[in-house]
Amino acid sequence: MTHQKQLTFRAVDEAAPGEKWRSLFELHWPAFERWYLSETERERPSYLACLNALSKHMPELVPTYRWLCELSGGRDLPSRMLSLYRPPPYITGCSQAVMATGQTNVLVRNYDYPPELCEGTILSTCWNGRRVIAMSDCLWGVLDGMNEGGLAISLAFGGRKTVGDGFGAPIILRYILEFCGTTEEAARVLARVPTHMAYNITVSDARGHYVTAMIGPDREASIKRIPMATNHQKKIEWYAHALASETLIRERQLAILLEDEETTEERLISSFFSPPLFRSDYRRGLGTIYTAVYHPLEGRVHYCWPGHSMELSFDHFEEGSVNILYTSRPDVMEQG
Repeated sequence: MTHQKQLTFRAVDEAAPGEKWRSLFELHWPAFERWYLSETERERPSYLACLNALSKHMPELVPTYRWLCELSGGRDLPSRMLSLYRPPPYITGCSQAVMATGQTNVLVRNYDYPPELCEGTILSTCWNGRRVIAMSDCLWGVLDGMNEGGLAISLAFGGRKTVGDGFGAPIILRYILEFCGTTEEAARVLARVPTHMAYNITVSDARGHYVTAMIGPDREASIKRIPMATNHQKKIEWYAHALASETLIRERQLAILLEDEETTEERLISSFFSPPLFRSDYRRGLGTIYTAVYHPLEGRVHYCWPGHSMELSFDHFEEGSVNILYTSRPDVMEQG
């Protein structure tokens, strides 16, 4: 039997939160409500705990948070979910790499996840005086993105089972893109804001400065000048996940490419469309559902699928949609 899954990606341009964001909330809230209550409501923190945590660790983000809470109807449960404070755990795959030389400055990533659980929204915003283009998660969090200052960022699961007191990484990435302009500023945020799970965050800026931060709820962040990440931190701790996700194989492939002086930007990007970096195990939720190629110096990004790509930039952001059908390999069904 052939297993197929479909996901619609939407590019949405709305400088300040308004009716477009409200429509996205109404579209996705039923699914997010089921996810947020998957461990029962008593496992989730109260609204006051969420607001206090956000005010303590990311206070500059609170006005935007309150605005979105109002747009979602001012209700208790959506407001708690939108804080992304101590959310239910979730696991992704992902490969990401930076190439920053005198000739190129690019961040490339594959997002490996169950298509039916991905929001598929590409948001262009200017919520706090700085334009941001990002692949959205949890309605305003960030899986990967860039700001007009030339800062690009991407997340990958860190391959550890530990869950603790902190925020989902997508809201931390949103905070960084809204208020940071350099890799050094982003690194300071990643070192101090608590996370609820292990993540590997790769950051690059317009000057070609880059780091990968390995963060988790039970240890200090390890932030080093490493241009890539897959799904483990220093050593393998969750062997079943490491084997299923092929994290070591993918890391080795990226290392070979980045250590080879003959590797061009084009060669690096093309490698993300072939195994082992490109994965097609969609039945088990381990397939690549999109590739993102960020050019922070030029303020543009390509979101790619086999047979199609969507090019967006701060100078030209055209709203639209594309439906992707995932089988053994994804194929474009139609462009909206």
